[in-house]
Amino acid sequence: MKVFNLGCTHEHSFEGWFGSADEFDTQLASGLVECPICGDKAIRKLPAAPRLNLSSGHEPSQAQAQTPTPEQLQSMWLRMARYVRENTEDVGERFAEEARRIHYREAPNRGIRGVASREDASELADEGIEVFSFPMPKGSTEPIQ
Repeated sequence: MKVFNLGCTHEHSFEGWFGSADEFDTQLASGLVECPICGDKAIRKLPAAPRLNLSSGHEPSQAQAQTPTPEQLQSMWLRMARYVRENTEDVGERFAEEARRIHYREAPNRGIRGVASREDASELADEGIEVFSFPMPKGSTEPIQ
């Protein structure tokens, strides 16, 4: 198994697992490798350093433990996107209408996701209906390794 550090033209970095280096090259040439965040198919290998487990015996400082790396933030965002997709109903363009129905108890209470204009989101907020914008990565419909 080969694990490569990969990146797209939008500077998203991620890992790719392949049976061999040749398999990676074949899949890349066939357009089968894409960024799990934005769907970009212009993928390149990133430099990789060997992992060395050099234990200093020290625990990370409080500041180090609380400041996630860009890779950790990306991983958290992808996990959150997966959670939202798996635990909400996609109501698409009917988001504002369905959010109102739920708020006014005209529809069952449940988590929903969809599309709303800024104007719709503002009107929902004025009615006391909390919504937030969360961009869903294109690759979040597929399993993310």
